[in-house]
Amino acid sequence: MINRRDALRKTALLMGAAVSASTVAAFLQSCKSTPELNYKPSFFTEDQASLVSEAAEIILPKTDTPGAKDVGVPSFIDRLVKDCYKEEDQKFFLDGLHEFDQNAIKAFGNRFIEGSPEEQLGYLKKVHDDAVAAAKSDPKAPRPFILKLKELTILGYFVSEPGATKVLQYEAVPGAYKGCIPLSEAGNGKAWATNS
Repeated sequence: MINRRDALRKTALLMGAAVSASTVAAFLQSCKSTPELNYKPSFFTEDQASLVSEAAEIILPKTDTPGAKDVGVPSFIDRLVKDCYKEEDQKFFLDGLHEFDQNAIKAFGNRFIEGSPEEQLGYLKKVHDDAVAAAKSDPKAPRPFILKLKELTILGYFVSEPGATKVLQYEAVPGAYKGCIPLSEAGNGKAWATNS
């Protein structure tokens, strides 16, 4: 089975010098797949939602437990920013998202969602580490965008059913009351999703 990229390469070879390198590059760039959204954004544009989705998945990737996308974190962030943030906080978030994407272009020549997984991970890690250092040096400064995104990702993950039941220990409330018991009997070493 031949894919679009192979077909374009073979066509370019057949046409020889008639197709310029820049034209071929433009066609191949258009073949690059952008990640598909698994929800319909209500506040973000589709590009913004894709960026949030990819960044959230890097923060909490799929391993033996579901990743951020699997549990609906991007949709959670979209609704939370739309319904719970004040207008100035929404603007701060959107401005931070835009700046994050523009700096990705400077860092590796593409928008964040168009970067390779290695470029995305490296860039996000650098931005995160720089933000942590800045927050430590000036605790009174506004919280950097990437740290807000990380907080929202973690919050969205652990309030989801899979995050609360597959990663954390979960016991439906009301549950049995167990007074003073040794920690070794309290569970398997995971933090609790609810108080028991």
